[in-house]
Amino acid sequence: MSALGFIVVAAMLAIYVLTDGYDLGVASVAPLVARSARERAAAMESIGPFWSGNEVWLVAAGGVLFAFFPQAYACAFSGFYLPFMLVLWLLMFRGIALELRNHFTNAVWHDFWDAAFSLSSLLLIVLFGVAIGNLIRGVPLDANGYFTGTFAFLLNPYALGVALLAVTTLAQHGLTFLMMRIDGSPAERARRTALRLWPALVALYLLVTIATFAVQPRAFDRGIIGIVGLALVPIFALAALALTRNEIEHGRAFRAFLGSSAFIALLLIAAAATMYPYLLLAYPAGTGGLTIDAAKPSVAALATIIPITLAGLLIVVVYTTFVVRRMQGKIVLPKEFV
Repeated sequence: MSALGFIVVAAMLAIYVLTDGYDLGVASVAPLVARSARERAAAMESIGPFWSGNEVWLVAAGGVLFAFFPQAYACAFSGFYLPFMLVLWLLMFRGIALELRNHFTNAVWHDFWDAAFSLSSLLLIVLFGVAIGNLIRGVPLDANGYFTGTFAFLLNPYALGVALLAVTTLAQHGLTFLMMRIDGSPAERARRTALRLWPALVALYLLVTIATFAVQPRAFDRGIIGIVGLALVPIFALAALALTRNEIEHGRAFRAFLGSSAFIALLLIAAAATMYPYLLLAYPAGTGGLTIDAAKPSVAALATIIPITLAGLLIVVVYTTFVVRRMQGKIVLPKEFV
C-alpha cells in the first residue's frame, strides 16, 4: 500500500509538470517569441483555457501526499516552508497577471502584466527545480525526520543545476506548445528558438545526469529500480530528445510536443526511481532518510483516504479531458500578428 501511495503521488506530480509545465514554459519564452503586445496577448490566450485546471493537479498532489504520508508532508514543510510560501505568492501573481491584463487598455499596464507573467512563471520553474534537486540530493534531517538545514543550504550547486535544466526543459515544452496553438510568425519563431535551445538542453541534461551519479552514488544499491532510474531511463530520455528535435525541425508541432512530454516524463521517472523507497533522502548520501513505510498512515486512515482520493482523481480527469476537448485547435491570429 505504501508503494501504491508513492506511485500515486509521483504520478500526480508528473501530470502537473506535464500540464502546467507547458504554460509555465510559454510564459518564460513569450518575450523571445512574441515581439509585440498583440503577440504576447496571443501567447497568453493560448494557455488561457488550461492554466487554472492544470494547477489543480498540484493542489491534488499535495492533498494526496498529506493523506498517504502525513509525516512526510509535515517534514517537508519543516524545511521547504519558505519556498512553499514563495510558490504560493508566485502562483497567485501569475494568475493575477493573466486575469487582469485584458482589463486595462493602457499599453504600460499591458507591458507590466506581461513582464509579471513571464517573471513569476520563470521563478516558479526555478523554485520547483531547486526543490526536486534537493529531494534527489538529500537534506539534513534529525532523528525524527525533520529538516535541520537553512534556506541557503537548499541553494546548492546541484539543485541550481537541476533548476537550470528545468528552465530549459520547460522552455522547450512551451515552445512546442506554441507551435501547436499559434499560426504565423510567432509559431515560426518558436520553432527556430526551440532548435537553438536544443543543444543547450542536451548538454545540461548530460551534466545533471553525471552529477546525479556523484550526489547519489548508492542509488544502484536499491536493485532494479535504481538501475532503471540511473541507467536505462537516461538512454530513453536521450532518444526522446532526438525525436523532439527531428519533429521540431520538420515543423510537426504535435509530435514535437509529444516528444517533449516523453522527455519530461522520463526525467521524472528517473527522479522517482533514484529516490525510492524514500520520500525524503537524508544528506549526506547514504545516511538514510524518511521511507514510505515509516511515513505511512494507519490502516483505518487508508480505508478512508483511498475512496476519497479515487473520487477526487476521477473528477480532475473528467474536468481536464472536457477542457482539452473543448478548447483544442489553433488560435488564428489576425493579419496584424503575422
